[in-house]
Amino acid sequence: SSSPHPNRSQQMAPPLPEPGSSWIKGNEPFLCLNISQDCTICMEPLGGPSGYKGPGVGPVSRAESVGRLAQCGHQYHFQCLVAMYNNGNKDGSLQCPTCKTIYGVKTGNQPAGKMEYHVIPHSLPGHPDCKTIRIIYNIPPGIQGPEHPNPGKPFTARGFPRHCYLPDSEKGRKVLRLLLVAWDRRLIFSVGTSSTTGESDTVIWNEVHHKTEFGSNLTGHGFPDPGHLDNVLEELRAQGITEDDALMEK
Repeated sequence: SSSPHPNRSQQMAPPLPEPGSSWIKGNEPFLCLNISQDCTICMEPLGGPSGYKGPGVGPVSRAESVGRLAQCGHQYHFQCLVAMYNNGNKDGSLQCPTCKTIYGVKTGNQPAGKMEYHVIPHSLPGHPDCKTIRIIYNIPPGIQGPEHPNPGKPFTARGFPRHCYLPDSEKGRKVLRLLLVAWDRRLIFSVGTSSTTGESDTVIWNEVHHKTEFGSNLTGHGFPDPGHLDNVLEELRAQGITEDDALMEK
């Protein structure tokens, strides 16, 4: 079976986008003074001014302006949306707090490293009719940047290189294509506190599950697992990554 791309590596993390407003496109503010619905960010009526008093509002429109998110239609005070964006990662994207629809392109804070993959001539349990894709992630320890929890402080990177496995099937190759997009958007790993060891300021997985055990499933991180590929596709979708993104980035 052919792989969707030649081997790919990322020696340097892509630069963080400038604090911008790509999520605002199509979500411009408007006045809606007679609406009875509450803004679920500040919990004040949308017919009146925003009740948000914290940091991050900046020079935005009138406090009673309402923003309707274009895809999902949920409405909030525009001032609340801007504050939510400015108090987040400021990566150019915004996630609807009600339904989690992502506007703009979500990026993470994964440190610089390398992602490689190749096909090996062995089958995974539960996938006897195809070979196996082995992904190798390697991230060295380093110093946290401004996007990390403790800028300027060292972070550790335990257990690298990490080997992960997918069946070299049509759906497995689809998952690989989307993982490549997730890697480029710095969404596979993050810097935080390990849920297994409790260590802080270390590289951790970022909500996209991988199978790290080959040939057995003693730890629960191997095959067979009939729902794994569909679960990963759903986790990637929650990060704003779909098959359309893979086609665009070919």
